[in-house]
Amino acid sequence: MKVRTRVAPSPTGDPHVGTAYMALFCRALAHKHGGEFVLRIEDTDAVRSTAESEAVILDSLKWLGLDWDEGPDCGGPHGPYRQSDRKHLYGPYAAQLIAQGDAFHCFCTPERLTEMRAEQMKAGKTARYDGHCMSLSAEEVKSRLDDNTPHVVRMKVPEEGTCLVQDKLRGEIEIDWSQIDMQVLMKTDGNPTYHLAVVVDDHLMEISHIIRGEEWINSAPKHILLYKYFGWPMPELVHMPLLRNPDKSKLSKRKNPTSINFYKDMGFLPEALVNYLGMLGWSMPDGEEKFSLEQMVNQFDINRISLGAPVFDMEKLKWLNGRWLREELTDDQLADKLIKWSFNRETLLQVIPLIKERVDVFSEVAPISTFLFDGMLALDESSFDGVKNLEPDQVKLVLQFALWRLEAQRDWSAESLNQLFVQLAEQLDYKIRDVLAPMFIAISGKPVSPPLFDSMSLLGPDMTRARVRHALNSLGGVSKKQLKKLDKQYVALAN
Repeated sequence: MKVRTRVAPSPTGDPHVGTAYMALFCRALAHKHGGEFVLRIEDTDAVRSTAESEAVILDSLKWLGLDWDEGPDCGGPHGPYRQSDRKHLYGPYAAQLIAQGDAFHCFCTPERLTEMRAEQMKAGKTARYDGHCMSLSAEEVKSRLDDNTPHVVRMKVPEEGTCLVQDKLRGEIEIDWSQIDMQVLMKTDGNPTYHLAVVVDDHLMEISHIIRGEEWINSAPKHILLYKYFGWPMPELVHMPLLRNPDKSKLSKRKNPTSINFYKDMGFLPEALVNYLGMLGWSMPDGEEKFSLEQMVNQFDINRISLGAPVFDMEKLKWLNGRWLREELTDDQLADKLIKWSFNRETLLQVIPLIKERVDVFSEVAPISTFLFDGMLALDESSFDGVKNLEPDQVKLVLQFALWRLEAQRDWSAESLNQLFVQLAEQLDYKIRDVLAPMFIAISGKPVSPPLFDSMSLLGPDMTRARVRHALNSLGGVSKKQLKKLDKQYVALAN
């Protein structure tokens, strides 16, 4: 059997280090055994998926050196490699399941489903579909379909018994069927859900090993059942441990920068980041922590993957990056890397218009523009003492609301960023200068700096968002209780 693996990111946001983590292990396994590594774009969420996000994901993985053998940009014999281009494939498979008696049309309204789940939860039961529409007669189903009654297609799930999930790392996992919902396979708009599409696509693309995060373990019974219904051989399942924050919570952008491009902007070497992701979940036979992608592939043994909770530690990553800088780069090579990173004519030509009117001699250029080449700024609560017209809680509110707006922002031009903050100030009924006061400090570390929006545009979305999060943390952070309260205020702001 040829080893074929895949990574399947959704183009709905920034390229996540978790995607790179899975891509690394998928690629290592496939190439160790002379197989193929496939990149597939899962973009059936038409509302949130964007071509821009897809391009950034592909570019970031290429920057890391995690190239693929088949994908949307290079093609291959199992294409197309975007789910949106494969929509015509899924309907016939759903129809096959219905014809076999393994799936059914469900006409339940959202109101009925909400009431049903509320009653189940009140009774202390698992919230899952109760099978109401399975009892409809063939005549009644036909009548409702002829009347174009809104409906979905659901898979049937055994009411009793246990599903045995065979995991390459964890052995046999038992999950009661009573915990598994009758999953929607086709939505009311005729589009497939993730669960149908992923099974069909993995089969048609001849994927032999599915490497994914451990959060998908509870979905495994649904996929195993679908493979059984279709009569297809089940790929090997490998559920990797999730990357964690230092407090052992799931890696999240609230506590750690998660965008691959943040680490690129910070000046990390791609080789060091790939090395670090590899050592988080795996180890070389000789215990050496510094290794190249090629060395990892040559020595890769899936049984050496650790099931411990890997903690993503920025200081450990910096230490490893330092080793790569000192041990792998000559002075000339380091100079070339620095120039390519940011100390180049292209970047300088973007900086000059921001500072030209503020300097009189060359020696003033570095002090006024340092923040544009910096990483996380040295901030604490006293840094915001100069914000006179806002109370401390209002400063946090402005920064948190700004962060949420910036996370949704795709046009990163200075003009668009200006419009974003003008609108935010109007909605908050604050003066624009009061909204911008904490932003100047978050972005530049000073109450006054070169033009704010031009600076944010030059820094880019990943570094800008990271600095706003860092500013919030320097103020003591936002508790879950505070975040919930702010979220309600934020939602009300938009209405």
